Amino acid sequence: MIDVTIENFEQEVITASMSQPVLVDFWAEWCGPCKAIGPILEKLEVAYGGAFKLAKINSDEEQQLAGAFGIRSIPTIVLMKNGQPVDGFMGALPEGKVREFLDKHVQALPPEEPEEEPLPAEDALADDPQAKLEKLQHAVATDPSNDDARCDYVKALLAAGREAEARRAFEPLAPKAGVVRKIDALARWLDALDFARAQGDGVVALADRDARIAANRRDFEARHDRARLLMAHGQWTAAMDELLEILMRDKTWSEDLARKTYIGILEIIEQPRPKVAEGQIPPDDPLVATYRRRLSSAVLS
Repeated sequence: MIDVTIENFEQEVITASMSQPVLVDFWAEWCGPCKAIGPILEKLEVAYGGAFKLAKINSDEEQQLAGAFGIRSIPTIVLMKNGQPVDGFMGALPEGKVREFLDKHVQALPPEEPEEEPLPAEDALADDPQAKLEKLQHAVATDPSNDDARCDYVKALLAAGREAEARRAFEPLAPKAGVVRKIDALARWLDALDFARAQGDGVVALADRDARIAANRRDFEARHDRARLLMAHGQWTAAMDELLEILMRDKTWSEDLARKTYIGILEIIEQPRPKVAEGQIPPDDPLVATYRRRLSSAVLS
């Protein structure tokens, strides 16, 4: 998925559609149906394995492009091939109807070969968070200088809601925050928890930031605060969406704070790659891959 502006429209839509169908989503922040269909389109882009490219155009910010396509209502979805619009629809269709639309023009790529089954012991460990915690605790106790094991232990403790233990385990890592990405990500998670606790009622705190953003869409401090509140409640994708709103408007705001926080979330949510046969490359985490592309689009556009 890529966010398209008048500056990169020619390359990312017209030129790209010469070799690959491009699905253009005209949307706006205030549009409720846009928020309903947007995640469906992003999900299908991943599900179709790169058989088409999703390009999103904010019709409020890119009125010249919206006018060129004659957009009168949103969401409006336009399929581009060979530099020309060939089909489209308006409104938020259910996923099944969107698949029917895509299947008329796009052939989903065949699924990848099934991955090797993990060893039974690994299955049992994955299904038993307590066993995983105990294994990580043992690894840290056996080798206190093993930062990777300690990071995994802190992350597992935080995921289990055992914040006090996580903070104690994190103390030896703290001096390396800002230098080692995995450690920096944990520091930002702990900071978000501190911030949310200091705000008191989370619903009130979010409503306050929402009001500030509604009054000034470039209130980046309010947007970053909102992202941290969402992080504290484990709403990782919503937090990254908020940070992208900053990055699309000011890529280097507050000494790259939004980008650093976004990268920290990617580090937190990325799942360990599954084991595969020797010589094969393990697949990327689909969610992380999608949000990495969105970050690249925002930073490079």
